[in-house]
Amino acid sequence: MATSLLELRHLRTLLALAECGNVSAAARRLNLTQSALSHQLKTLESHYGCALVDRRRQPLALTAAGERLHTLARSVLAQVQQAERELARIAQGEAGQLRIAVECHTCFDWLMPAMDDFRGHWPEVELDIVSGFHADPVGLLLSRRADLAVVSAPEDEAAVRYHPLFGYEMVAVLARDHPLAGKPWLSAADFARETLITYPVPDDKLDLVWQVLRPAGINPPRRTTELTVAMVQLVASRRGVAALPFWAVKPYLERGYVQALPIGEHGLRSELYAATRADDAGLAYLEDFLVTVRELSFATLAGIRPLAG
Repeated sequence: MATSLLELRHLRTLLALAECGNVSAAARRLNLTQSALSHQLKTLESHYGCALVDRRRQPLALTAAGERLHTLARSVLAQVQQAERELARIAQGEAGQLRIAVECHTCFDWLMPAMDDFRGHWPEVELDIVSGFHADPVGLLLSRRADLAVVSAPEDEAAVRYHPLFGYEMVAVLARDHPLAGKPWLSAADFARETLITYPVPDDKLDLVWQVLRPAGINPPRRTTELTVAMVQLVASRRGVAALPFWAVKPYLERGYVQALPIGEHGLRSELYAATRADDAGLAYLEDFLVTVRELSFATLAGIRPLAG
């Protein structure tokens, strides 16, 4: 039998294409140029004599041949990942501690499933969430009161490493019968006469406030709540408007409770990073947790995009 052309990089390419839905996003996720990924794809298609993706469809769809390789990729890459975990346990031991600090309320939507999945792979690693909202999660890292912090932007700190997780869109959330619901998108001025419902966090942690409203000199009246479901209920009852990540509001949109609109003509983009101490580099269970977060997030969260890095 002839030697197979397939390599692990090809399987990762098929997996990224299936989950991202277009070549440019898949290339960013794999830290490749778009031309390099396209060349990889064309090489495979030329070798097998058939198309692997239907380029006429948006988002991009796999053909029957592409789906066959996608199935193979999911199986093989999962086995490779498990083998690498087992080798890491042999080399470094199975025990450890991973205390997580979070500065965003909606992050628990993806963090809890990731922790549950990780626990099955590293049962001897002690997992914990540092309770409460933390205005300075990086400070918790440096004082060794946390081992990983989820933050919205990297800081200039040599003792900390930043790992890109994903980018996403913040959307305005309104009642379905709100007078603004018919607009294609909301400007800063549209919020001036609305009550803004937010989580009880500082303004510099609210993307809508510091990126859109504050530069426009707009400071609408506020109301706060700790719970996303309470926020959505208040919005649906015409008590105000809110801004949430698209993935967080999507289940409520599907049930018809509220409506979502872009913020600004081009949307309001945000990002999430995991911060860890530089001297923890090489900890296998820490690296595996980051992989788990990214894989589950791209498989389950609507509208997220890869970040370079």
